[in-house]
Amino acid sequence: MKVILEYISLFLLAIYSYIEELIKLCMPVKRKSVSGDIVLITGSGHGIGRLTALEFAKLQSILILWDINKVHIFLDGIEETAEECRKLGAKTFTFVVDCSKRNEIYAAAEEVKTTIGDVDILINNAGVVFGVEFLELQDHQIEKTFDVNILAHFWITKSFLPAMMKKNYGHIATVASVCGHVGLTYLVDYCASKFGAVGFHECLTVELASLGKDGIKTSCLCPVFVNTGFVQNPSTRIWPVLKPEYVAKTFVDGILTNKKMILVPSSVKTYLILSKFLPQRVISKINKMQDVQFYTKFRSGTKMD
Repeated sequence: MKVILEYISLFLLAIYSYIEELIKLCMPVKRKSVSGDIVLITGSGHGIGRLTALEFAKLQSILILWDINKVHIFLDGIEETAEECRKLGAKTFTFVVDCSKRNEIYAAAEEVKTTIGDVDILINNAGVVFGVEFLELQDHQIEKTFDVNILAHFWITKSFLPAMMKKNYGHIATVASVCGHVGLTYLVDYCASKFGAVGFHECLTVELASLGKDGIKTSCLCPVFVNTGFVQNPSTRIWPVLKPEYVAKTFVDGILTNKKMILVPSSVKTYLILSKFLPQRVISKINKMQDVQFYTKFRSGTKMD
């Protein structure tokens, strides 16, 4: 009898939650203030990381920028990002950190906590991609992919989460990818690492809730291809190639509204739901229809079929 009552309670809770979500769709979403919050962004010298930093600078957050490049001949470095943030009135600090090296992460984290203070919003954004056929991947490339794209999340979050838990306040944002939900040719290591990033986000979210730390929010960004130069000349027939400015604004908006999973574009959610139910041959056909193409400095442009 007790089990039956629990199922009835679960059913009623589901109905209530759906009604609540429908009501929220008709109401303006409240955005939290991050003015004065200390925001640390890894990989902030270029691309989404840089643009996300600029968005937080407009909101008058205190910015801590980490990147492997202080300056770069062809790409922006953290000093260029920092200069733009300061022009927007944001107090900004820079650290050159190789996120593939755990000792560098721990050393930089200690310096941040000692000289600046506890981080309120942590954005694990740094990433690498090689984009070559699985059997052409070198061992050190596979290790680098996992060191930066997922293991760094553990070392960095371990460094700053204790202070958040003590105050029961903070936000941990993970930059993953739609490749953390579906697999793509020539991206076996990258997709595997991003699957790990999505899993990291989901498990950390559940664990914080079970510990009663409801003041610590989490978000995970999963866009399709973004034209940041991370890969060159990306194209697909179905999914759009996104502008990094749009992705960064959507990302920050998701953080400000405490959105758990930020899929860009939102239509990807439909595909992910269908992929759980459609036969494998149908999914394979859709993947071929996508006609995803890109190249990196490690592989020349080739059709992905």
